[in-house]
Amino acid sequence: MSALTGDTDVFSAETGGTSRACIVFTGTRQDDLPGIYGRTEHDAVMAVLAELAAEGWVLNQRRVFDPEAENVPVALDTGFTHAHDIAGVFEAPDLDAALQGTIRLEQAGWARLFRTEWMIGLREFAPVFGKGAHADHGWAFMALWEWNDQWGEASRAERDEYDLECDIAFKGDLAHEVNISGRMRLDIAHGWHHLGYWEISGPDVADSAIRGHEEVADFKFTTSRHIVGRIRPLAELAAPRHDDRKASHV
Repeated sequence: MSALTGDTDVFSAETGGTSRACIVFTGTRQDDLPGIYGRTEHDAVMAVLAELAAEGWVLNQRRVFDPEAENVPVALDTGFTHAHDIAGVFEAPDLDAALQGTIRLEQAGWARLFRTEWMIGLREFAPVFGKGAHADHGWAFMALWEWNDQWGEASRAERDEYDLECDIAFKGDLAHEVNISGRMRLDIAHGWHHLGYWEISGPDVADSAIRGHEEVADFKFTTSRHIVGRIRPLAELAAPRHDDRKASHV
C-alpha cells in the first residue's frame, strides 16, 4: 500500500518490510451495575493481553521509542475531559492478528466493561524523537485526522508546499521534547485517514503545539479529532467497580 503523502524533513516511511498493524481504540465504561463486569472478567482480559504480548503485540507505545521498555499494557485516562473514559494504541504483527486479537479481548470480558470504538490500520511512518530528554513523559496526545475536499482538489505542488509548512510546526513540537510515534494509516477501513501519537509532559504542551500548527494553517486541509490523557496501566483503568468474587463469599 502506497503512502498518501511523501516523506518530509521530520517524517520518513517505515522500513524493514511489511508494516505492522495498529489498533486505535476509545472506550466508555458501562459496568455501573453489579454482575456486568467483575474480577473474573478482569482477570480473563488481562490473560488475553498477556497472550497477545507473547504473540508479538506492542501494548505500550513506549516500546516504539525504547525497545527495552517493559511491554505492560497501558492506555490513556481520558474521562476528565472527553466523553470516553480511555483511549490508546496497540500494535499487532499483521491485520489478521489485529482483528482476531480484538475479538478475543471482547469475548474475554472487555465488551462487558467498555463500549469500544476499534480502528485498525497500518503503521506508515517511523517514530521521531523530540529534542532533549527521551524518557516517558507520563501523558500522551492522539491526533486523528482526515484529508478534506480542499486537499483532494489541491495539486501535487500545493500539497508539497503544505507538507513543508506543517514540518515547521512539527519541528516546533520536537522542540517541546515531544516524542512522535510516527504515523499510522487508518483509511483502509475507517473514515479517519491517519493517527499521530505523541508522548508529552502534560496537557499544556499539547495546547502549545496545536497553536503552532494553527499558525501554519495545518488544519486548512484536514478535519481533526484530538485526545489528551494521562498514561496509566490498563490493569488499573480496567479494574472492576464491583468485585464478583468478594460478593460470592458474603
